[in-house]
Amino acid sequence: MDTSTTHRPHHTGDGRTAGTARGTARRRRAAVTAAVAALAVPLTLGAAGQAGAAADHPIVYARYTAAAPTEDLYAISPSGGTSVKLTHTPTVSDVMPSWSPDGKRVAFVRYGSGGAIDGIWTMAAAGGDLKAVPGTKGASDPAWSPDGKRIAYAKPVGTQREIYVAGVAGTSATRLTHTAADDLHPTWSPDGKHLAFNRADASGHSRVMRIRLSTLTETAVTPAGARDWTPDWSRGGLIAFSRVDSSGYARIYLIRPDGTGVHRITGSRFNDKNPSWSPDGSRLVFTRGGADDADPENLYLVKADGTALTKLTKTASHDLEADWRP
Repeated sequence: MDTSTTHRPHHTGDGRTAGTARGTARRRRAAVTAAVAALAVPLTLGAAGQAGAAADHPIVYARYTAAAPTEDLYAISPSGGTSVKLTHTPTVSDVMPSWSPDGKRVAFVRYGSGGAIDGIWTMAAAGGDLKAVPGTKGASDPAWSPDGKRIAYAKPVGTQREIYVAGVAGTSATRLTHTAADDLHPTWSPDGKHLAFNRADASGHSRVMRIRLSTLTETAVTPAGARDWTPDWSRGGLIAFSRVDSSGYARIYLIRPDGTGVHRITGSRFNDKNPSWSPDGSRLVFTRGGADDADPENLYLVKADGTALTKLTKTASHDLEADWRP
């Protein structure tokens, strides 16, 4: 459910390429129920932008439905309620949101109906005040640094993607990885000294890697031959990721940055992907979807110990790539 591109299809958390997954979804979207219930709205646009003053930090995510086949960004309170639409772009898609550390802005990817990525943009937390990030045409997977000064992202180089870091204004872009594989979905360590990301090879395998920014030294976090995707690094030091394990389904796993302590926290006959940590590291939000693209995909919450699983969004929609406000 990630962005398809004119370069190399981007990989989703369940091991499929976005070009395949989104193309299938577009062809089969007539089978998706488009009715969306009208509920009370406990989270206003203002609240979405000002939640730093409260314990209820909103979650931003991308959504599409059969009735609205291009993605827009939405915000929802982790306590539930109706989502608030932040972007209104009927001819382009807005996906892959990432909160700034102060909660004032959101970075995201915008791409057109033909699948070509326009690049990374930022906007105010409640929507509006859009600013393009220069030099990011074709880029995906933005991740805002803990100090708020930089954005890491994946960008095409030939037929594969590499990890870059640039200033928020697009200045001083630096390429960090140089491989024949696809390097995707960077996430920052709490101290801003490392990035974790997933490295996907041509065979369809993907592993979580870690790179030190000062030396560009790379260390494997998960083993070769795995199918591990979309890592997210918590302030408490654990990395959550989505793994397609022996069940054939994607589940949420946790691991220490040194590769020890790996354990699974979700398990069902659905695909669980794109985990994002709560600010205090006690819970995660993730997307759970059926085995077929015609099935809705909704956001769920779970405690870091795997308990208290809660369905957060409940409409007949595809709710993807959630990011929990710091």
